[in-house]
Amino acid sequence: MIHRIHKLLRNILQPQPQWVLELDARRCLGIIAVATICFALYGFTVGYWRSPLMGVFVAVKMPMLIALTLGCNALLNGFLGMLLQSGLGFRQSLIALLWAFAVAAVLLAAISPVTFFLAWNAPSPHAPNAALAHSSYLLAHTCIIACVGVFSHMHLHHLLAHHAPSRLSAWLTLLSWLAGNAVLGAQFSWILRPFFGTPTLDVRFLRDDPFHGTFYETIWHSLKQIMPTQGLILITVSLIILIFAFVFQKQLSHINHTNKL
Repeated sequence: MIHRIHKLLRNILQPQPQWVLELDARRCLGIIAVATICFALYGFTVGYWRSPLMGVFVAVKMPMLIALTLGCNALLNGFLGMLLQSGLGFRQSLIALLWAFAVAAVLLAAISPVTFFLAWNAPSPHAPNAALAHSSYLLAHTCIIACVGVFSHMHLHHLLAHHAPSRLSAWLTLLSWLAGNAVLGAQFSWILRPFFGTPTLDVRFLRDDPFHGTFYETIWHSLKQIMPTQGLILITVSLIILIFAFVFQKQLSHINHTNKL
C-alpha cells in the first residue's frame, strides 16, 4: 500500500507526458483521492487560525473549491486548447489540468506543517491587532497558493511542448489555462467564503451574502492595511518564490529530458 502511494506521488511530481494522457479510470480516482486529502490537510491549516471548527470547514471546502474550478473551466480550457493548437482534445486537457491541480495539492500538503505553525503562532483572533493579523494572514496564504498554482501549471509546459506544433502554441495554451483557473478560482473562493475567518464575524460554513463584493476588493483592502512595510516585504518574498519555482521547474524539465536520453 505504501509502495503504491509512493509510486503514485512520484508519478504525479515527475511524470512522463504519455503517463498523464493515458491515465485510466482507476489511476484518475487515485489522483483525485490524493489531491482531495492533500487539499483538505492544507485547508485545515488555513482555517485553524480562526478556530479548529473553521479548520474543519475549510478542509471540506478546499477540495470543493478546486473541483468547482476544474469542472466549470473544463469546457473553456478544452476550447482554448483546440483554438491555440495545443495538440490536446477535451478529455486530454481535463486530465492534464487534473494532474496540475494534483501537483499543487501535494506541494500545499508538503508545506502544511509550516502553515499550521504559522496559524499557531499568529496573533489571536481576539487580540487588539487581530484585523492587521487577518490581513497579513490572508495575503500570505494568497501568495502561497498563487506561487504553488503557477508552479504546478508550469509543469504543464513540458506536456504541452511535447504535443503542441510550436513553442508559441504551448506557451499561449499554458498562459490561457493559468489565467482562466486563477480568475475563476479566486471568485469561487469568495463565493465559498469564509476560508480565513474574519475576527469580527461568527464562525460558519458559508456567508449569508456570497455574491456581495469580490475577492479582489478584499485583497486590495488587505494590501492597503499592511502597506507599505509588510506589503512590500510580502511582494518581494512572493517574487523570490516565483523565481525559484521557475528555475526549479526548468531544472526538473532538464532532469526528465536527461533521464529519457
